[in-house]
Amino acid sequence: MSIGFRVRNRERVVDQEWVEKFRELPVANVSDSMHRMSAAGAQLRPMHREGKLAGRALTVKAPPGDNLMLHKAIDMAEEGDVIVVDAGGEVTNALMGEMMLDYARRRGVVGFVLNGAIRDADAFLEMNVPAYAVGVTHRGPYKNGPGEVNCPIAISGMVVMSGDLVLGDADGVVVVPIDDVADVYEKTVAKYAAETKQIEAIKAGTHKPTWFNETLAKMGCEMPS
Repeated sequence: MSIGFRVRNRERVVDQEWVEKFRELPVANVSDSMHRMSAAGAQLRPMHREGKLAGRALTVKAPPGDNLMLHKAIDMAEEGDVIVVDAGGEVTNALMGEMMLDYARRRGVVGFVLNGAIRDADAFLEMNVPAYAVGVTHRGPYKNGPGEVNCPIAISGMVVMSGDLVLGDADGVVVVPIDDVADVYEKTVAKYAAETKQIEAIKAGTHKPTWFNETLAKMGCEMPS
């Protein structure tokens, strides 16, 4: 066994029907339905122009600023994959740029989550492939390895397994484990419906929240008479 330098095949992937069901749901509602305990960090920001991310994770673990294993992952990718890379959050060297992005999208890759930097930022806006990264730099990557493909990774405490459901919108990225998609979907739909009803009440001028007064009183907060 060569821990830290190996390529594996995925054992399973989330069904495409779940990808489609989750696609239109807000990431914030999905996150709330997972007790706000799964998040890749506020530093991961959209590098594309607009649109949502939804697909199956293909994971990569790489040294900071090195894209050898990212190239291998793109070569292995199947249509509908989201390539998720943990490269330590280092932004001195970019992990990928215009050419890799264009090649990947032509292979059917539907998005990227990069715990590292990109370059050729204008190309990411123009091609508009959903992509999230920590930063932008003109300095190119190394191609020395080591690294792993289809291994467990973690970004800011969010664990990602190859085949998991990856979702993203303007608020950021969240990952739903394969075994939890049905439960999380049910809770997210309920949360979304409740918030939609509340937004309608705000627009109608009938929303008058009082819960915080009860909480303050229960906590013994001194209030004006």
